[in-house]
Amino acid sequence: MPKMVFIERDGTRKEVEAPLGLSVLEIAHRNSVDIEGACEGSLACSTCHVIVDGAWFGKLAKPTEDEEDMLDLAFDLQETSRLGCQLIMTDALDGLVVKLPAGSRNAGG
Repeated sequence: MPKMVFIERDGTRKEVEAPLGLSVLEIAHRNSVDIEGACEGSLACSTCHVIVDGAWFGKLAKPTEDEEDMLDLAFDLQETSRLGCQLIMTDALDGLVVKLPAGSRNAGG
């Protein structure tokens, strides 16, 4: 089973199983990681914003224009920011590391 690592707001690393085909948001919720996901993955908010580790960012599919529009509303936006609902686990992402931002902003959700 692929794995991924969440770096929580307090800096704690939490390695979890990451079933193929699930989004980072779904994996977070299955493992009690504190990501809100107010719109339940419908790309209508930015509350599942995560900061992807730089070593992994280039391995991700490019964000859609809709995702980029929602990211513009995200709190603590970084160069490697993505929405967790749009990152789908694949074999190529086994070991993915994402960090939770300092907070979230529920704009448009």
